Amino acid sequence: MTDLKDWTPRPLPAREPLEGRYVRLEPLDAAKHGDGLYEASSVADAGDRFRFLFENPAEDREAFAAWLEKVEASKDPLFFAVIDKASGKVAGRQTLMRIDPAFGVIEIGNIYWGPLISRKPAATEAQFLFMKYAFELGYRRYEWKCNNANEPSKRAAERFGFKFEGIFRQHMVQKGKNRDTAWYSVIDGEWPALKAAYEAWLSPDNFDADGKQIKRLEEFRVVSA
Repeated sequence: MTDLKDWTPRPLPAREPLEGRYVRLEPLDAAKHGDGLYEASSVADAGDRFRFLFENPAEDREAFAAWLEKVEASKDPLFFAVIDKASGKVAGRQTLMRIDPAFGVIEIGNIYWGPLISRKPAATEAQFLFMKYAFELGYRRYEWKCNNANEPSKRAAERFGFKFEGIFRQHMVQKGKNRDTAWYSVIDGEWPALKAAYEAWLSPDNFDADGKQIKRLEEFRVVSA
């Protein structure tokens, strides 16, 4: 059993950029990111993309500005814009949330990855950068939660190496419907092997000339376990 007699609270995450090969995560700035994030969030299939988020797609830029003002000021959730480095465009957003420095627990949430990066290496790296940052700050537990009806999110959590922990029944009311919440986590003891797997998968050597993966992330996880 881990000896925690010398445990001390972890630092709060800072409003500082996190740099990757495919994406850069920047603390959300309404003036800098507003137009790009509105464009990324106003795509033709936005209704489907926002289905399991608590907010709906903004009706217009003015309504989006009001939302931006609120979330820019938030410390928890702490919002970051996801910048696609290939195009330089804002491709989405995500947050660090339910931040508990006393016990070393933190969660990724409020994820919106637009068409520029969804289902691409950039999205995986966006998640990896948060996970890496959390464990480098000394957090013991990194969480992913989603509506139990959100099958793509549950598959993503499993692909990303999170362990399923159970269902919180009737946990929330979301857009006028019951939400049972599926809970997932990664803990610090699992991080070194996961880190090696992510780095191997994200390497340019793992993609062919057409940008298709050679090995799946899950395959590297098996090797690294």
